[in-house]
Amino acid sequence: MGEGGHVMDWLQEWYAARCDGDWEHEWGVEIGTLDNPGWSVRIDLGGTGLEGRDFPRRDLRRSEDDWVVAWTSEGAFRAACGPRNLTEVLVLFRGWAEESTSVEG
Repeated sequence: MGEGGHVMDWLQEWYAARCDGDWEHEWGVEIGTLDNPGWSVRIDLGGTGLEGRDFPRRDLRRSEDDWVVAWTSEGAFRAACGPRNLTEVLVLFRGWAEESTSVEG
């Protein structure tokens, strides 16, 4: 549970740092549920240092309820995952975002 709390704090700060009166009107973060069951995630990259970068597609299928698929398309980080894999998806995004930002210099 500790990692989940930390990644949610990080995501909140990442989002808040982009809210400048304009960004949040055009872009944002969406977390929803799937009916198979699972989670869907869309994090818009427009107007951020991640815009135009590709996330190396992940397709991890460990069991019917333990799976993660993550990719970038249409200017967003996207993911779908099993019902208990949401933290894993957000940790993947955080690691990629931090790595991509550090590469920028």
